[in-house]
Amino acid sequence: MNMNTVFFKATDGVSLNGILYKSEKQTKKALISIHGMVTNCLKPRDEIIAKKVNSENIDFLTFNNRGHDIVSYIKKENELKHELAGTAYEEISECYEDILGAVNYVLENKYDEIYLMGHSLGSTKSVYFYNKLLNENNELISKIKAVILLSLVDIPFAIQVYLKEKFQSMVTYAKNMKKEKMENILMPEESFIYPISVKTFLRYALENDDMNFARYTDKEYDFKELNNIKVPLFMRWGNDRELIIQNADELCKFLKTKINNKNLNIGYIDGADHSYTGKEEILADEILKFVGRV
Repeated sequence: MNMNTVFFKATDGVSLNGILYKSEKQTKKALISIHGMVTNCLKPRDEIIAKKVNSENIDFLTFNNRGHDIVSYIKKENELKHELAGTAYEEISECYEDILGAVNYVLENKYDEIYLMGHSLGSTKSVYFYNKLLNENNELISKIKAVILLSLVDIPFAIQVYLKEKFQSMVTYAKNMKKEKMENILMPEESFIYPISVKTFLRYALENDDMNFARYTDKEYDFKELNNIKVPLFMRWGNDRELIIQNADELCKFLKTKINNKNLNIGYIDGADHSYTGKEEILADEILKFVGRV
């Protein structure tokens, strides 16, 4: 396995960077990893998965999207001013430019088959990206050969569960700050599990129609965004300190009745937490088995 740092641009000109884990032999296949909140492209889980898929002659690209770490700065091409970014200032729709930039990068480097993998918010971004490609009739969607969703979370509902009776007061506070044009200030510490700006809190808690597709408590929802994914679909969760309110086994059984994908591979890893700590090898083996059949 060879590791190379890579630098490329999102389609709106934001500079991005990452690591490309290359197989020993030349390949046309690449797996792109989309990280979640307060993290980045440097993590043991990605390296373990990279080693596994490299063994099957699939290269692995993990990169820092603009939501990396708690707070960061981004700069667009030909602009002098830096903008606040990172988890605290995340705008979910911008993931499209980031992921499309990564897809363009691998295609420009002679890859032809792409596996898209997200974790947590990265899974939300992966579903958002795939559906936007589809809605825009973008021909690049034919390059996506499989989608891997690790610990896809119902973020809008999770915020309500986390805040309980404080939810409405936090929404009111955020709305008032928005009226005062103070969207970039941080919310009170108790409003979220991580530091979060007013604008990002409102995006997740209220202004979430385009990302509210993991409605695990809504028995009537048709899960159309997940059903739009016609390529092989792999979904996993843990069952220990996972960010779901359901029993993992029951959630998987429920989604099997809702997702109509003939190549659906859905399940959970016993004893795994939200980050699959200590269970990375098991997860990587299951992903390897899945992509080997695509």
